[in-house]
Amino acid sequence: MQHTISLAPLQGFTDYIFRKVYNNYFTDIDKFYSPYIRLSNDKTIKKSQIRDILPENNKNINLIPQILVNNSTDFIFLSNYLFDFGYKEINWNLGCPYPMVAKRNLGAGLLEYPEKINEILETIINKIPNKLSIKMRLGNKNIDDIDKIISDLNNYNLSDLIIHPRIATQLYKGNPDLNKFAEVLNTSSNKITYNGDIKDISTFNKLENEYQNINNWMIGRGILANPFLASQIKKTDNLSADLKKEQFYNFHDSLFNEIENSLSGSSHILTKMTNYWEYFSLSFTNSHKVFKRIKKTSTIEKYKSAVNHNFSEENLNI
Repeated sequence: MQHTISLAPLQGFTDYIFRKVYNNYFTDIDKFYSPYIRLSNDKTIKKSQIRDILPENNKNINLIPQILVNNSTDFIFLSNYLFDFGYKEINWNLGCPYPMVAKRNLGAGLLEYPEKINEILETIINKIPNKLSIKMRLGNKNIDDIDKIISDLNNYNLSDLIIHPRIATQLYKGNPDLNKFAEVLNTSSNKITYNGDIKDISTFNKLENEYQNINNWMIGRGILANPFLASQIKKTDNLSADLKKEQFYNFHDSLFNEIENSLSGSSHILTKMTNYWEYFSLSFTNSHKVFKRIKKTSTIEKYKSAVNHNFSEENLNI
């Protein structure tokens, strides 16, 4: 089966710099989703969010911008704004689980109000110029939130329905509810993409065997932890261990250089790269030691030395 693999939108990680560098070294991601953009209280968009979706910052990348809204007015405005940049598809975030978002009835917080979701869709569906996909969880606090929503969504021709089978209050803890996901799969008339905890090829193989009629997968943290995961899924990964380590090192080096050029101050650069290493370290056999070595660095020079040590002395487990 031919699989379509998307890179999940992860705030602070999968921005345009990461996407560009990743796409230069790894070519098995079919679609990239931007971290969400939204209108602030004064109806403006943060410059950083605009910069992230500028076409010149996303060359040769199949990018689908994600929006975070809870009313039709903002929805229509952002849809047209993004269409003017050339984006013919957008994604509606109904999955962000973080309390500061959900408590404002945004992201997964809106899942408690299926009538509101349907009302927004009824209003915007023939007024926006873009195709629409939705990324959602099973619910905010209740796993049954999704039942009414799925029934309503069947009335709309969505380009994709991406489902992370947890509720928002779980954040990323506990296990995805695969039984509930199977129920949704059987009741939805829209194309379904699975998202959630595809952390390695073994996990993917189990999911593929469980859901044999799914060939669309969204992966976030699993790609950060193992940048070769998409190629492993597509069976295009044929590098030796040494060449794999060399490619990983070169990818990291390019990412570091881009971030160093975009941020001011060594502390900001080190914080950003250390956050990445919380995931990168998982590609190494001795992941705890590898991450600890990075985390204790206090200067760029010490950081580079720790990186070189990790790649020269430690073994990959991917």
